[in-house]
Amino acid sequence: MEFVVAIPARYAASRLPGKPLRPLGGEPLVVHVARRALAAGAREVWVAADDERIAEAVRMDGVRVAMTSPAHASGTDRLAECARIAGWADDTLVVNLQGDEPFAPAAGIRAVAGLLAASGAEMATLASPIADAETLLDPNAVKVVWNARGEALYFSRAPMPWPRDAFMRSRDALPAGGHWWRHIGIYAYRAGFLRHFAAMPPGRLERIEALEQLRVLEAGLRIAVAPTPAPFPPGVDTPEDLARAEARLREEPI
Repeated sequence: MEFVVAIPARYAASRLPGKPLRPLGGEPLVVHVARRALAAGAREVWVAADDERIAEAVRMDGVRVAMTSPAHASGTDRLAECARIAGWADDTLVVNLQGDEPFAPAAGIRAVAGLLAASGAEMATLASPIADAETLLDPNAVKVVWNARGEALYFSRAPMPWPRDAFMRSRDALPAGGHWWRHIGIYAYRAGFLRHFAAMPPGRLERIEALEQLRVLEAGLRIAVAPTPAPFPPGVDTPEDLARAEARLREEPI
């Protein structure tokens, strides 16, 4: 199975300005992400950058750069431009690896590509079990539920499914059963669908939840979901996240 990895890297991140270039272990954050993509065995690794400083930082063997518009509203829009610059055929399998995932496991990157290829869905993504009530109740942790065919029913920042009887008694702990899943923000799609996705108008549910993937479900299209084969440690969105990533890197070098 051949696939390419595209990494959207926006310099002016709202919560952590200059995020792609923030040092982690003495190297820019985005460099660590690009190395994870290379380790996964991608045919091509592209960084979709909006600033020449990012392009300079990732100039290394095996990594290509697409200079994209700084005006893009989302990473999907940025990757659609990257697909045009790269000249990918419509059937090219593209993995969208977020530029703030320096610990993304190679097995997970390969898994989402394989899931798309095997499922025939328009998109594919991964999830990990939720083991505590605090995460289930956290609006920053996106939850996903899916059907018996392994296709997403809904994504939400709200707790779902809601354990009614257990939470009537207490919300301090989850009941046994393991029915809760946290969405991991890694995606796979064909380049042709990526361009179609970026051209679709934002949906009502997407605007309410601020979750771009809901645009696909609201349009009646399919997103395949499967458990990740390896843990995805938290990404880097804030200065506190970066400090935690630095400590993790000292304990477990990439």
